[in-house]
Amino acid sequence: MARIDIPEGDQPEEVRVWSLHPKFGAAVAKLSGAIYGDSVLPPRVREAARMRVARINNCQVCLAFRIPGLESAGVDEDLYANVENLDFEGYSEQERLAIEYTERFVYDHQRIDDAFWARMHAAFTDQEILELTICIGGLIALGRTLVVLDVAHAHA
Repeated sequence: MARIDIPEGDQPEEVRVWSLHPKFGAAVAKLSGAIYGDSVLPPRVREAARMRVARINNCQVCLAFRIPGLESAGVDEDLYANVENLDFEGYSEQERLAIEYTERFVYDHQRIDDAFWARMHAAFTDQEILELTICIGGLIALGRTLVVLDVAHAHA
């Protein structure tokens, strides 16, 4: 059961919760739309980072969520299943860096060193780095919000 009262309705709790504060709900929808729809990042890169955040947060909603149609972009269950294994042969350099960046961002963001940034700049444009950074930060915040309020586990 969620730790706050979520309005009744036909949509899942993780959607209905935002009706408690419509301005925040609109902002969340806009951020989610940018992350999932208007991305300059390849879908596999974004999804590798998203799933690594989901695993770190242990957000059940995030772990179960799949974006319809991404199979045609090569997003498959192997991508999701191996995000804790940077040695997985199925990852590109960008995908590995996205996962590593996610881990550094979450666990030790103040110690991301120049050598790592050099690797990032060799693989990504500045626009892609900014987008990946905002995606990771947004996903951490939104996933943890669901977990802390127990919305993520309310129907799991």
